Amino acid sequence: MSVRLEDVPAGMMTADTFKGKKVIDREGVEYGKVRHIHINPETLVVSGVTIHEGFGKDYYLTSDYIDEFSKETLHLSRPPIRTGATVIDGDRHKLGKIKRLHKNPDTDEIESIEITDGLTNSKIVSKSEIWGIGERVILKMTKKEFKRME
Repeated sequence: MSVRLEDVPAGMMTADTFKGKKVIDREGVEYGKVRHIHINPETLVVSGVTIHEGFGKDYYLTSDYIDEFSKETLHLSRPPIRTGATVIDGDRHKLGKIKRLHKNPDTDEIESIEITDGLTNSKIVSKSEIWGIGERVILKMTKKEFKRME
């Protein structure tokens, strides 16, 4: 038995509509595709999205990253810091890749990032040392200063 939907406002869309749409920031950098939309069961408000970057690389973005959904893409209000992103200094020298994000357990805010420059070497850098976020993460320190860190 099917039920006919009545009085559905024009322009309403289902969450399934957005699955597989490209995710971009304001600079046009693509971060993957929407895999899941997470809805708070108590408020029925979108709490975040899971982004699929390929080959098992999924990550979660909270709703404060979401600017808007268009017909073809999810627009981000700001670029996310994510594991696997390349880290450079202000002179564009490569320092390594983000291995792990260290978050405050109470607020879920990023406090520091762990950067690896190989299989065994990694260094933890405070969020305050991040100068910019985009396709790459840019640190305020030079490559020489980064190498001297313990």
